[in-house]
Amino acid sequence: MSSPPTSTTLLDGALRAQPPAGTPSIEPPSCGGPGSTMVHQLLLALLCAGYAIGSAFGWGSDQLALIMGDFGLTAAAGAAAVSCFLYARTRRVRFRPAWLLFGLSSTMAALGNLVWGWYEVVLHRPVPSPSYADLFFLCFAPPAIVGLLVLAARPMTKAGWVCLALDAWLIAGSLLTLAWSLALAQAAQLDGPSVAHAALSLAYPLLDIALISMVLVLHFRRSPVNRTAVNTAVGALALTVMCDALFTSPLLHHTYRSGQLLDAGWFAGSLLLAYAPWAAGRQQDAGEEGHTRVVHEHVPGHRTTSHPHLQPSAPGGEHIRYQATRPLTGSLAALTPYLAAAVCTLGILYNVLNGRSVDRVVLLTGGAVVLALVVRQGIMLLDNMTLTQELAQKENHFRSLVQGSSDVIMIAAPSGVLRYVSPAAAGVYGRPAEELVGTELAHLIHPEDLGCVVHEVRRFLAASPQEEPTTRIECRFSSGDGGWLNVESTVNRHHGGLIFNSRDVTERVRLQAQLQHNAEHDPLTDLPNRALFTRRVQQALSGRRSSDRGTALRNTAVLFIDLDGFKAVNDTIGHQAGDELLVQAARRLQDAVRQGDTASRLGGDEFAALIVGDTTRDRSARERHILELADRLRVTLSQPYQIDGNEVRVAASIGVAFAEPGLGAGELLRNADLAMYRAKAGGKGRVELYKPQMQQDVVRKAELATRLRAALHDGEFALLHQPVVRLEDGRISSVVAHARWRSSQGVLFTPAEFLRVAENSDKAAELGRWTLEEAVAQAADRAASGLNLPVVVRVGARRLLDRSMPLGSVEALLTRHGLPSGSLVVELSDIEPNVSLDELERRLGALRRLGVRIALDGFGGGCVAITALRRLPVDVLKLDRGLVEGVVESARLHKITSGLLRIASDLGLQSVAEGVDLPEQVVALRAMGCTHGQGTAFSGPLDEYRLRRALGRGQYPVPREPVEPVFAGGGAGVYTSGVPAVLGGGTLGGGTALRSHNETPVPPT
Repeated sequence: MSSPPTSTTLLDGALRAQPPAGTPSIEPPSCGGPGSTMVHQLLLALLCAGYAIGSAFGWGSDQLALIMGDFGLTAAAGAAAVSCFLYARTRRVRFRPAWLLFGLSSTMAALGNLVWGWYEVVLHRPVPSPSYADLFFLCFAPPAIVGLLVLAARPMTKAGWVCLALDAWLIAGSLLTLAWSLALAQAAQLDGPSVAHAALSLAYPLLDIALISMVLVLHFRRSPVNRTAVNTAVGALALTVMCDALFTSPLLHHTYRSGQLLDAGWFAGSLLLAYAPWAAGRQQDAGEEGHTRVVHEHVPGHRTTSHPHLQPSAPGGEHIRYQATRPLTGSLAALTPYLAAAVCTLGILYNVLNGRSVDRVVLLTGGAVVLALVVRQGIMLLDNMTLTQELAQKENHFRSLVQGSSDVIMIAAPSGVLRYVSPAAAGVYGRPAEELVGTELAHLIHPEDLGCVVHEVRRFLAASPQEEPTTRIECRFSSGDGGWLNVESTVNRHHGGLIFNSRDVTERVRLQAQLQHNAEHDPLTDLPNRALFTRRVQQALSGRRSSDRGTALRNTAVLFIDLDGFKAVNDTIGHQAGDELLVQAARRLQDAVRQGDTASRLGGDEFAALIVGDTTRDRSARERHILELADRLRVTLSQPYQIDGNEVRVAASIGVAFAEPGLGAGELLRNADLAMYRAKAGGKGRVELYKPQMQQDVVRKAELATRLRAALHDGEFALLHQPVVRLEDGRISSVVAHARWRSSQGVLFTPAEFLRVAENSDKAAELGRWTLEEAVAQAADRAASGLNLPVVVRVGARRLLDRSMPLGSVEALLTRHGLPSGSLVVELSDIEPNVSLDELERRLGALRRLGVRIALDGFGGGCVAITALRRLPVDVLKLDRGLVEGVVESARLHKITSGLLRIASDLGLQSVAEGVDLPEQVVALRAMGCTHGQGTAFSGPLDEYRLRRALGRGQYPVPREPVEPVFAGGGAGVYTSGVPAVLGGGTLGGGTALRSHNETPVPPT
């Protein structure tokens, strides 16, 4: 088995598998109609072949041969003239003068052949020499020569024009020397019929020499525009010149007859010239430049456009490009002067070898050619010296740019070996350039990045150089200290290899990574934030393999954690201590989870943990394991925190939710959040597992809040009153107003439900206003009927300080209903630590000046009540329900309650025990000095009708002796002393269960 290819082999293959860089891709020309072009060429070939075959066989008769030899050539030349003139009149024609001149030249040829045919066919006599036909034939060459000059690429400098003239003379002089040596010397002798005949004999070859010289010059200097048409025209003229040379040669001149095979060459030349303007379709004419083989000059850092014809133009209108000529063409162009000298030498040697003296014409032309050659070489030498200086300046400029650049420039050979490295490598890579030269590039790239680099290099080399001249590669590069640098390189093609313009971007990559880390992590604890945690939860829910996804998904759990008491830490010892506590809690959480799990801070004092599932099949065992983990985490987070030498304690409430099929990341987090809130509602410092009932409770609460908005306006609320009884004689001293809600659908909501909803909604203020106004209105009605009794309305401390309940509204309410002074008691509740006692004291003082009495609710339930008692103007103390419920069973509570009652007595305040539900509680409280009681031991909340009946009686029976309660089988409660329990103004019977007044339903009406 062969070994796998190494990274070096891969990079070497990527570089070797492509054509040399800089070699432009040659695309096939997009002709407008390839089929029609082929038909035209085939028709042209058939016409030429038919004429050649007819000429070869003499056309069958002498008369037909004369007609085809004279008028056939006239028709062909005329067709060429018409074609060139028509093409010159079309729009957007390049080199219009050249085609007009070619048309004029063809017209001269047509007229000459027409005169020739007039003599031979019409007059039936030989053509005289000279004749008008010779005049027209001689006028054929000059327009063609000028037209060829127009087609030639125009030199940009005067030296270029001189070189063009010298090249033309070198070719013409060489051909003249050779032709004079071979034949023209004899023709120039004046021993012929006449001087005109001799001149005519010289004129034809001289013009042909001039024409063929221009053909050769144009071959090396032709314009790249409309190349197909130019090549066809040059070929047509070359064929015509060749036939002219054969006609003037002694071999054929005296034996020529019209209609012979030589006419087929003139015929083909004329038809080729007629076809030349239309050789390429219009589409190719317009887009020929787009398919020229072009090498674009690349400026480092400059990205060229996708198409060559979209390149910016130079001021002169020419595109900035250089032709990639073929080596053979360039060599022949360079050897043209030497070939001319060789031709001159051959002409002179011919005369010498034949034993003849060298003709003066040969000496003159040869000397002129040699002189032109010397001048041409001098100009070339000056050009070479100028180019050498420019090249040296550009090389020095390039070297200074490369050596002074902070970027590292490297040239890699096709084998992947570095052939050049700029000196900047010492400062960037920490390695001298000489050390890197000769090193394989693949050995310097990080192995993890090498595959991506090779893939990008192969893709880049396979792309078109015009469409993608450069590419960018970012990888890790070996440094001199043995580490890795992040390097960004701009890559260009270079003679089969690559040029890398590289720069160190390590700091930028580190900054990007740091910014990415900051965007996904909490800045205080460095734990993943909510966005990253949600994304990881989503990955855990969707990134499982299908084989184990079901089991592992159900075993995935999210723990939602809230620190109980954290707000008090911020309020008491400062936010800096709170931040330190969060950092320590985050560290404990991170240490408690596994390596593959995720701990996160969601915000504030809320944390979360993602416990990724495994393939455990036992769901109950998995739940036990997660709950045990959550409980250990609760204990860990509840341990004391050492902050600035102080021991700080907080508790942790944790909600646990397991993933289910079809459950998204947001829903899973919501479930865990609901479980956490259930844990806080259940007493804090607990772990609660999510159950679907929790979501139903949330939905029910939301629906309840929605329905509560309309209940106040629809009259679904009713106001009940619970009597406050004096424990000494059982007389009713006041009544406490309670709101109850029975919906229009007949559903009864307990206060524990709708009051909690109201407190968390915008309807809390509206419900409070309604309760106060209704209680005052009903109290005023009772006072008007002779039942004047104070009414107690429960108001929260925040609600009392709210701007929506100004002092003037209470005064206006009392005045409007005419309630006597002292008939309204405000029961102050929910005094939180952050409530301003100074502002609350001023508010309560203003209410007392209006004749409103103040009761302090929940006395003994916390340290805040003691502080409020010291600061606030209070008339009534209301014992906390928790003290009353255990006053009989707990000796400790008995002593605490007794002490609080003594405080109230010493301060001269009225004391009220709330939640007095049992007779023995009545006896115990009265013995401890409590003055008033409220609870189901006397009466529950009453509607207006039952309340008036109770007020008519005036008092309730009060137990006088301490008794022990005896409960038998859940039946009626009876006491050994025979004292019945009192409920609602009557005896307790019929198995009616005792309950807190907060849960008492609306009695039937």
